[in-house]
Amino acid sequence: MGFLSRLDLQRSLQTLSVLQWIPVYVILGEAEIGVMRDALNLKRTEGHEPFVSPSGAIPILLIPYFLVFTKFWMVSVLALAWLAYDWNTHSQGKKRGKSGGRRSAWLVKTYDLPPKHNYIIANHPHGILSYGVFINFATEATGFARIFPGITPYVGTLEGMFWIPIVREYIMSMGVCPVSELALKYLLTQKGSGNAVVVVVGGAAEALLCRPKASTILLKQRKGFVKLALQTGSYLVPSYSFGENEVYNQETFPEGTWIRLFQKTFQDTFKKIIGLTLCTFHGQGFTRGSWGFLPFNQPITTVVGEPLPLPRIERPNKKTVDKYHALYISALRKLFDQHKVQYGLSETQELTIL
Repeated sequence: MGFLSRLDLQRSLQTLSVLQWIPVYVILGEAEIGVMRDALNLKRTEGHEPFVSPSGAIPILLIPYFLVFTKFWMVSVLALAWLAYDWNTHSQGKKRGKSGGRRSAWLVKTYDLPPKHNYIIANHPHGILSYGVFINFATEATGFARIFPGITPYVGTLEGMFWIPIVREYIMSMGVCPVSELALKYLLTQKGSGNAVVVVVGGAAEALLCRPKASTILLKQRKGFVKLALQTGSYLVPSYSFGENEVYNQETFPEGTWIRLFQKTFQDTFKKIIGLTLCTFHGQGFTRGSWGFLPFNQPITTVVGEPLPLPRIERPNKKTVDKYHALYISALRKLFDQHKVQYGLSETQELTIL
């Protein structure tokens, strides 16, 4: 009986550890990890505008509301005062705690990452909630520090997340940083060596492509992370999270039906107004066979590939960026093909790049 009680407590704690991640990711601003419209096109380049999600406006609206219209105005004053005092911390990776937990995913190293260099670890696919990136790179649940000694990972997310009191402190404690030119270049050029910025290149738009056994990613036009690597002289490292698409089922209704028209219209409208990519998905509930938002009990294995050395070029031209982007795609395909069968995909499965 005592063993069963400990088992129930353990399962309850595991469930709570997952549930706390869902509202932080979805309700409090959807951390589109490592993403801008062109995946880290940090300035206006090649005719594209830099992207800032409207979800970042949520705290801008709420704090003045509490300041003016409620009796909690002092809380808003203190929050704003602390943000002003601590404004640059999140862009410099200064606050970092240690977080761990029971192994719920796996991190596989194929090559060493010598700490004498800095790295941009590009991850695929995004999945629904990017569990693989969060567990493997933002916590010590899978032993990142042991597997890659001397390397400090920083998972990139939208700047707006750092404008939300309490949430800001929470994500900074895990080494999460904003995806901004100031923050990423600081981490890759001003903090010495042994730093690794982790970005999910496909972004939230890629979430609409995820479903069990699918291996479709957005990468053809996502070249900003390559440009950043060239500007900072960082090594590019491909990584793929096998099983990320298996932890939720996404419902996409048949084309030509009224429910599919409603779904697409609602998703497009929600994206324009709120800035969030809304997926129709479900996992498991608290009881066997029920639906809910808990992920299915499926393994996620993030395989980290061979680092690709890049020269440091302050202003790389389009031809140079395209050259190293093509080399990165080739390295990613190689990584995928070498490990796909071992982690649940068929020998004939191909990585589809859009």
